[in-house]
This record gives sequence, structure tokens and C-alpha cells, in this order.
Amino acid sequence: MVADAAGADLIVLPELWLPGYFAFDSYPEFAEPLDGDTVTAAREWARRLGCHLHMGSVLEAGPDGRLYNTAVLIGPDGEIAHTYRKIHVFGYQSREAELLTPGERIGTVPTTLGRLGTTTCYDLRFPELYRALVDEGAESIVVCSAWPAARLAHWRLFTSCRAVEEQVVMIACNAVGEQADGVRLGGHSRIVDPWGEVLAEAGEQEGITFCDVDTTVIGSARAEFPVLADRRLPTTTYKRKA
Repeated sequence: MVADAAGADLIVLPELWLPGYFAFDSYPEFAEPLDGDTVTAAREWARRLGCHLHMGSVLEAGPDGRLYNTAVLIGPDGEIAHTYRKIHVFGYQSREAELLTPGERIGTVPTTLGRLGTTTCYDLRFPELYRALVDEGAESIVVCSAWPAARLAHWRLFTSCRAVEEQVVMIACNAVGEQADGVRLGGHSRIVDPWGEVLAEAGEQEGITFCDVDTTVIGSARAEFPVLADRRLPTTTYKRKA
């Protein structure tokens, strides 16, 4: 499927596509270091196609012996450009928080879509993370996910909200199909611009969605409606009245 997306400047895959997010018993089996077979193969895909490849996330076996849900961005030269260990590991009807260690760092990196930040699935519910990425210079933000169909409305809401409130292009790739324990994933991968316009949205079937993005919309939106520049932080601590 990556090969079929040849010609794209940026290709994005979903969260933990190799084992399947809900295949918790298989996590130890699929964990590998970032110089393991999966990332090495993806580096060759990116090099061959000459594109940025956000390979979704992998189960990283860290040098500390812990397991992480790690998103990996590879540059057109086949080198790892950026990694992000998922900070908000999920505990609701999930064993991720039990099995994996939360990440602690964020960052951004220059790409063909401007300076890009990356997040993973449950992170969408924590807007402060996205504001921190904007403070780090993010103009576009990728979120790779395995978001269940049962909360599809939340997926659409949060991806649109994060795009508008942070004035970024949100590139949100979600898994599809049914995984372990009969959990059905929601699909509907989507790209939303800073004005909240949905530039592209997929359905619930496996496939590739192409989208042309005019990155000048980021600067023009921020200049025309300067909400980020108008931000004021409180100088005092407010307490609720008894």
C-alpha cells in the first residue's frame, strides 16, 4: 500500500498496524528496537519513494527494557527524522497503560508540509499537548490512531477542534476493520485545515486517501485571525469560591 501511494510528499500509516492495537497478548512478540526489521523496512520504502513516511507507530523495545508505543517519521533520505513515544497511554477497556511506558518528550521537525509535530490516538483528548507543539513551532500535526468506531463522533470532533484551536493542518490516520476481542475500528482518516474545513475524509474500508494541501493556508489563517498571538496567560491563581 505504501508503494501504491508513490508520488505523495507525505504518507501516514495508523497506530500499531503491525500487531493491531488491541492484540495486547502479542505485544512482547512484536516489540523490537528502532533499528529492527520493521523500521528498517520502512526506511527503505521512504528512500525508494523519495517521500516523508510517517509509519504510524510501532511497539518499541527500549534499551531500558521497557515497551513504548512509538511513532516514527522517516525522511526522503531514508533516515529517521523524528520519533515520539506516546505520552497518554490508554487505560479504558485497554491494557496499553498496563503494558507500555508513557513517553515524556515532544518535538517538531521540518518537512514538506512545514514544521510538523506528531501525536498518537488518545493524545487527542489533551489539548495542552497540541498547544505545546504549536509553541515548538508546529504548523501541521499528524495523529496516528486505532480509534474505535463506538466513539467515532469524538474522533471527528477532536481532530477538527485541534485544527481550529491550534491553527494547524491536522493529518489524522485511523485504523479500520475488526481487531482482537471484536473491537471495530472507526476509520474515517481525515485532514482538516486551520479554518476547520475537512480537506479529505476516508470511509471505514481499507484503502489510500490522497489529498493536496496548500500549506500557505496556515500562515494566512494565523495572520487573518491571530488567536495565537492574542493569547494571554493568567498572572494570578484563581480559586473557586466555597
